[in-house]
Amino acid sequence: MNNVAQPMPHEPRSAIRVTWDVWSAMTLREFIARTTADRMAWFWMIFEPLATIGIMIFIRTYIRSSRHISGAEFIPWLIVGLMGFYLFRACMTQPIGAIDANKGLFTYRQISPVDPVLVRCWVEGALRSFIFLLFILIAALFKVDMSAYHAVGVLMDWLSLWALGSGLGVLFSVVAGLVPEVGRIIKMISFPLLILSGVIFPVTYFPHQAQEYMLYNPILHGLESMRMNYFQYYHSIQGIDMTYLWYWALSSMTLGLMMHIHFAPRLKMR
Repeated sequence: MNNVAQPMPHEPRSAIRVTWDVWSAMTLREFIARTTADRMAWFWMIFEPLATIGIMIFIRTYIRSSRHISGAEFIPWLIVGLMGFYLFRACMTQPIGAIDANKGLFTYRQISPVDPVLVRCWVEGALRSFIFLLFILIAALFKVDMSAYHAVGVLMDWLSLWALGSGLGVLFSVVAGLVPEVGRIIKMISFPLLILSGVIFPVTYFPHQAQEYMLYNPILHGLESMRMNYFQYYHSIQGIDMTYLWYWALSSMTLGLMMHIHFAPRLKMR
């Protein structure tokens, strides 16, 4: 009789476990690529908002002779708006190149084009969250009060902007994968969105008729809601509604995932 112990057969992994393993490996890969592939990566992520803040402080101090926003200090008000917008922009634009950057991985049947897109949305959001916390610490070192009036509300608004950017990022990753020119156009509209979302100029500065049209922009709702939760005495225009933002976030995410399922073979072969 053969008493040698026979090796136990490996149990097949569940679909959830396979997905978790794939996303974990890709997350580590994206973090390394995002932070070490370019020696200046961290510098640019921090320098861009710093430069914008410096320019706007100069303009308001030496040209407008004012650094006051009704209900809030200008520097914290600007930091909150910039960080929220950069979070949205990164989650919307960075996933556009995720499919091409990970094309070699599609030879593994466990990996589909939507995987690197979702992972990149998560990585960009995590990096922007870290940078926001870093800016709060830097502001505290310079005696700038960055304490939030309603921290839970700020967190929910931050996650809402993350969801909105990710939903549009998933959708645009498919569109740009099929028509590459669309990706360039999407990246070009970042600056107009910066103005129309009330990031550097208070939305109350715009004419009332223009404000009505600006309310169609879901980014504006997220940024103004976050500012109202951050600053106790800050008031925005009427019509700010986070439900409207979530309609955009969920609709774009749903449509994007459906398009990924439908066009997955074409995205792999492109």
